[in-house]
Amino acid sequence: MPSSASEITPIRRRGLMLVLSSPSGAGKSTIARSLLEHDSSFKLSVSVTTRPRRASEIEGVHYKFKTMREFEMLRDSGELLEWAEVHGNCYATPRKPVEEAIADGRDMLFDIDWQGAAQLREKMPDDIVSVFILPPTMGELLARLTRRAEDTPETIEKRLKNACLEIEQWRDYDYIVINDDLGSAFESVRSIVQAERLRRERRPGLEDFVGRLLTGKNADKREES
Repeated sequence: MPSSASEITPIRRRGLMLVLSSPSGAGKSTIARSLLEHDSSFKLSVSVTTRPRRASEIEGVHYKFKTMREFEMLRDSGELLEWAEVHGNCYATPRKPVEEAIADGRDMLFDIDWQGAAQLREKMPDDIVSVFILPPTMGELLARLTRRAEDTPETIEKRLKNACLEIEQWRDYDYIVINDDLGSAFESVRSIVQAERLRRERRPGLEDFVGRLLTGKNADKREES
């Protein structure tokens, strides 16, 4: 009889870096939070930012808030994997926790803009899985930004102007998800993750597994008794 799943030794794999990008208000942060709630294999890459903290945000959970001087020191010392200026503020990904997690087979989730995604793609191209979230219409994007009630009218106007530039970067991404329905968009992202975890080149442990398989060392323990 075939072995049960519990008897099969897990195959060693390299972690993946899931990048979610979108114009502000299109839903990437909501999808990212849902993914963290439903998939314990993911750890959120907490970005460093010079942006002022919003009332709903917690230091070290949503972002690590830094002064511009502190940010520049991290950047100049090589401690940032990527960084970008967005809406007049700087955002970045700390290098060390990401490299350690991926090498250890743990998955990292990135809620970052297209500039940061491009830098990650340059530095770690084999580990990146990039997903761009599109709004169904620009009118709906405006409505979502307004309902969020966290930005001034001037900031909302600025975000809408930048949205066109951001959306133009969609061709650089591996997958495109249109967030017309949040539940469906979330399930699409989960399906992408499941498929990417099974990619041959992301599972170095397959070499050992197949070797044991061909030499009979993966035989059912019950057949040996």
